[in-house]
Amino acid sequence: MNAPDLDPAGFKSFSPADIEFRREVIYFIVLDRFHDGNPDNLAGDSKLNDPTQEDWDKYWGGDLQGVLDKLDYLQETGVTAIWLTPLFEQVEGLEDDKCRAPIHGYWTRDFKRINARWLNDPGEASLFQCKDTLFDRLLAELHRRGMKFVLDVVCNHSSPATSDGKGKLYDDGKLVADHGNDVDHWYHHYGKVTDWEDEWQIQNQDVGGLATFNENNIRFRRYIKESIKLWLSRGVDALRVDTVKHMPLWFWQEFTTDMHTFKPETFVFGEWINSHPDNERSMEYANEDGMNILDFGLCQAIRDCLAKRKEEGFHLVQEILDKDGRYRSASEMVTFIENHDMPRFQTLNADQEYLHLALVLLLTVRGIPCVYYGCEQYLYSNLGGGEDPYNRPMMKDWGQTQARHIIATLSHERRCNPALQWGGVWPKLVEKDVYVFLRRYRDSRCLVILNRGGSRDITVKDVELPDGHYECLLTGRKMEIANGMLSLRLCGMDALAIALRGETCKAHTIVHVQVHGIPTRPGERVAVVGDCPELGEWDLEHMQYLECINDQTWFGEVVFEESAGKPIAYKYVVLKPETVDAARRENRTPRRRKVPEDGAGKWRDRWQR
Repeated sequence: MNAPDLDPAGFKSFSPADIEFRREVIYFIVLDRFHDGNPDNLAGDSKLNDPTQEDWDKYWGGDLQGVLDKLDYLQETGVTAIWLTPLFEQVEGLEDDKCRAPIHGYWTRDFKRINARWLNDPGEASLFQCKDTLFDRLLAELHRRGMKFVLDVVCNHSSPATSDGKGKLYDDGKLVADHGNDVDHWYHHYGKVTDWEDEWQIQNQDVGGLATFNENNIRFRRYIKESIKLWLSRGVDALRVDTVKHMPLWFWQEFTTDMHTFKPETFVFGEWINSHPDNERSMEYANEDGMNILDFGLCQAIRDCLAKRKEEGFHLVQEILDKDGRYRSASEMVTFIENHDMPRFQTLNADQEYLHLALVLLLTVRGIPCVYYGCEQYLYSNLGGGEDPYNRPMMKDWGQTQARHIIATLSHERRCNPALQWGGVWPKLVEKDVYVFLRRYRDSRCLVILNRGGSRDITVKDVELPDGHYECLLTGRKMEIANGMLSLRLCGMDALAIALRGETCKAHTIVHVQVHGIPTRPGERVAVVGDCPELGEWDLEHMQYLECINDQTWFGEVVFEESAGKPIAYKYVVLKPETVDAARRENRTPRRRKVPEDGAGKWRDRWQR
């Protein structure tokens, strides 16, 4: 699959599935610990391997064939996108003094080759030299199933000191840089970080002894961008970017712009570790670096509420969601409850019922949910407090479980229900032990009810669902809404969800329009008006209204027919309830865009006062 062909104006049509990741459920796999599809390929230096799977710092045998073999299992689980730990060729050596092998994939020696340990044929390692490789076959099979692939990207560093040296970097087999003999200044040489509050140290000094690239070197920047574009040209759908906080903002702005220019539909999200809506620096990156981020703030709130059972309970979750307006696009952050850098959820709380509550919340709240491999099989270890590497056990079970049922059921609903893809999160009842919230978009709804306590009666007013009988998506339990209220007896540890799917937007040309930073008051409406027939030709009586996502963000699907393929001009308007008088327009000249000829487009704007 080659990079998309752009017309002279730089435009290519995409389907809604191409431009939206909010309908996906990501499954994050530590490749070496998932499934050994080819026991014969535990190649390379035998000192780095442990076929007995007892040394947690050595290779255990998981590979790309193992992922390919388990695609039926993943698809049946509700997985729609897989994210693998980095596939790049790694150093063939143990880290000095620690005897650790790069099983995780974050010690790259060549960004243009695949680690031969993941392949059936080591001769397929070069992306330049080989076609129709095992990696290509995996991508083709994913795309045939309507699934997507996320490539884990590491731009900050290469490798630590090992028996293979430190920071030796290759360009498809040719040595281009060596930390120990850095004549062309590809690396920083300021030693290890000693003060984690010092931003200069965090961005310029070594993290954990890893050789840190010098982003000021144009040769490095050209090399890393050329390498990642090579992977995108093979069919990669999305990028997960490692260690975002350890490189300056300007670098990411340049990097993400180049990636989106090369392949506009690419979804990019990054790890700004321990990001939080109260952390101004992480917020600046989240809103200005050109990518979305992993939502550490929500992750910690869910873990505190359900794994650690803190007294504040669900108030902790709602406090994070109340700050969604601070993000340029909170609904496009990637959400999670555990990952490869923290103890697994069940290490903190082994009770499966709490995990079930966390999964229902993860799969129904705003954002793009990411499930860590094995979570659906209750995979965890208490060794070493569950810290790295003990949060990376070998996947062994593949049967049906309640956790797997939850993921599959709610993943299907996400694909079918626009409220779960794009809608805001509207709290209806928030207590320490009970949380009821509504997702809504146009006439689609999903009402979620979570109880971390014992049995009790609740009444929820103004649920915004039509009166009638409903059935829980997860349990089949019957519920009735009367006079706009839901009254029911909750069982202990209940997790319930009822949904209403409205009409989906179907048209030859659709643009997903989102604007952030609008200071609206309760009851006000936001619309987009422009110079084309579909946007009213500047007539406020015929403009297109958007849906409120949070106190700063509005979203809508705008259908174009007559203006498809043409350039248009538009701006946003805030209106008082029930009138178009005294409309507040943006204080700027209208934006200009080219409408897709067909398919779908994605416009992301900021309100300008």
